[in-house]
Amino acid sequence: MKRWLKYARPYVKYFTLGPLLMIVEVIGEVVMPKFFANIINGGVANQNPGYVITMGLIMVAASLLMMMGGVGGCYYGAKASINFGADVRRDVFAKVQTFGFANIDKFSTGSLVTRLTNDVTQIQNFTNMLLRMCLRTPGMLIGALYMAIRLNARLALVLAVIMPIMILVMTVVMKVSFPKFTRMQTMVDGLNVSVQENLTNIRVVKSFVREDYEEDRFRKANGNLKSAGMDAIGVIILMMPVMTLFMNLASLSVIWFGGRMVLLGSMPLGDLTAFITYITQILMSLMMLSMIFMSASRAVASSKRLSEVLDEHVALSDENASRKDLKVEKGRIEFKHVFFRYYETSEEPVLEDINLTIEPGQTVGIIGSTGCGKTTLVSMIPRLYDVDEGEVLVDGVNVKDYSLTHLRDGVGMVLQKNVLFSGSIEKNLRWGNQHATEEEITAAAKSAQADDFIRNFTDGYQMELGQGGVNVSGGQKQRLCIARALLKKPKILILDDSTSAVDTATEARIRQSFKGELKDSTKIIIAQRISSVRDADTIIVMDDGKVTGMGTHEELLENNEAYQEIYYSQMDREEVRA
Repeated sequence: MKRWLKYARPYVKYFTLGPLLMIVEVIGEVVMPKFFANIINGGVANQNPGYVITMGLIMVAASLLMMMGGVGGCYYGAKASINFGADVRRDVFAKVQTFGFANIDKFSTGSLVTRLTNDVTQIQNFTNMLLRMCLRTPGMLIGALYMAIRLNARLALVLAVIMPIMILVMTVVMKVSFPKFTRMQTMVDGLNVSVQENLTNIRVVKSFVREDYEEDRFRKANGNLKSAGMDAIGVIILMMPVMTLFMNLASLSVIWFGGRMVLLGSMPLGDLTAFITYITQILMSLMMLSMIFMSASRAVASSKRLSEVLDEHVALSDENASRKDLKVEKGRIEFKHVFFRYYETSEEPVLEDINLTIEPGQTVGIIGSTGCGKTTLVSMIPRLYDVDEGEVLVDGVNVKDYSLTHLRDGVGMVLQKNVLFSGSIEKNLRWGNQHATEEEITAAAKSAQADDFIRNFTDGYQMELGQGGVNVSGGQKQRLCIARALLKKPKILILDDSTSAVDTATEARIRQSFKGELKDSTKIIIAQRISSVRDADTIIVMDDGKVTGMGTHEELLENNEAYQEIYYSQMDREEVRA
């Protein structure tokens, strides 16, 4: 509870005014039946039109005050809940931004989307309902109960039978509904995952003619959500007629016993009319209370899911960094007895006893079979993952002692999966340096061999990219990502198989530009093609998480069996293509 209270404190004025104004409406609703009873008893029964008019005017004035209170209460309740929800969403999103890859792996992307949208909306709606009902419902319940007992205590005994039964029903419903709403939110996760993957990879779906498969997959996820939703809503559907039944039984009982009292002359007709209204108000308050509890059960399920994100331990943090002010100046990299597992329970390490040193300004190639740990190895440098054993040093300092901001500012990384964002080409390139001049942007694009094709677009650098850069080719996307990294002017540049969709001539020009633009930067090139790394100062050969060879192209071709195998297999393919 303390966690959520902190989001209410900045808006305490709204959280206070909303319920207080609703009390004005409640007071009006409680006194209105009594005014109406007075009209019947003192005006109609005595044929006194003046009294009827006077009481009518009082009721009109009370109605206006009720309207002002109700509208004001709704306004401030909405303002408080929307601000509350926005702040919760902001903090959950900020926490996700601190996640390392290991944390992201734990939560599916679809689940995080659901938590940031649907779950936050649930607690926001509950907050709004609570602000409108937290004083209104008990206020009406207590006020109507007091007035009913004051009118006729004997007739009010009907409530002593009905109310405990309704409270018992509400308790059972709460207990049954909570796990159902939790399951429903999980099904929302599954649906979001299905939709996101389909829309993100729609070109793959169409190229493999898998529309029917995706429709079936969506149908199952949608069906599961529908089933879970009906299961959860079914409890509410069942509760409503049950509660209505008790309300009608109570009203019938009051009319039966109260009608006899009126006939016997022990109760005025106006009081019976008011009493029936108060009974309705009391039972309606209980129903509203049950709806609050139902909304609360769903909000509690959502709050637990949000708490899981907010409480997630982020291993990759710089809280214990001893040199947060330090920046990467040279780009010297050293791996000392590095071991790494993706999961603590994994028996075999992904990286095993890695020892190597990369000097500043060197161009280093890394080559090896798929899944041998190349990407994982370079991910240790900007701390996308942390080592399990050993240490990674940059400029002689353990990467854990840098602030994440300064460390990653010094490392430019072009990942295997080239990601661009919706927006103009220029805005995408400015991810590398938001303060870059147009000349610097153009220079980076030229170095990445992207300037020519950008200028061929109608809008040039202002051309809008679709989500993920869907309206440019794979090779163009790779070159834009390289330009973005170059604009950062990093001390360490990592290219993770980022020229695989580029022809060899263009790739050679990109490598040549590195020698001029990044001559003092350390460059690490992961590649499948030997032609991409053969001119590197040092080539590292990896196999099954281990470094099996290091040296120049000529040295490895002479004494490294794994490198020879890759080289000759690629040469054979070149001959076949020739």
